[in-house]
Amino acid sequence: MNWNLSPAAVFAASPLVPVMVIDDLNQAVPMTQALAAGGITVYEVTLRTPAALQAIKAIREALPNALVGAGTVLNPQQYDAAVEAGAQFVISPGCTAELLQHARQQAVPLIPGVATPSEIMMAYSLGYDHLKFFPAEANGGAPALKAISAPLPQIRFCPTGGISPKNVQDYLALSCVGTVGGSWMLPADALKQGDWQRVTQLSKEAVELVKSLRD
Repeated sequence: MNWNLSPAAVFAASPLVPVMVIDDLNQAVPMTQALAAGGITVYEVTLRTPAALQAIKAIREALPNALVGAGTVLNPQQYDAAVEAGAQFVISPGCTAELLQHARQQAVPLIPGVATPSEIMMAYSLGYDHLKFFPAEANGGAPALKAISAPLPQIRFCPTGGISPKNVQDYLALSCVGTVGGSWMLPADALKQGDWQRVTQLSKEAVELVKSLRD
């Protein structure tokens, strides 16, 4: 791979990565600014909504020092669209040979999603050693990831899916976990009301919690 940014650098840039589902383009920048005010500097904007690509563009323009990625990328076409919009890294919920082969030849790093040893081995055989464990809780949580990663010590994971302040400690206790993905600092009611102070407060609490668990 000749990526312009290593997945290791993405993992190292923040102890947690907020999973952002942006329905209203006008919320993209204030939502990100609220997260940034709380100490979060890496963002995953999921391509689950029509506003997502424009949101990535808007965030990159408004926060040039932020590290902005695209999530829920399913195929090479979406990968290319995300990169064109300004995504600095790309995350997928799964891993197809088509997507993995495509991203290997591009400049922007891909972090594919895996849930089984076979998927991890397939991704690793193509040069991918920083992976998203998804959906984490539904696939057995931290105990499952610990067991799956035991024979694969060279792989680093970003578990995502069902992670909250109640269980994040279980994941961060694992040596294979580089960062975690979550959305608990973006509660639906706060987003609906545009309560960015609450998002900032929850972000601060999330960062402090993760750092305390890592120290």
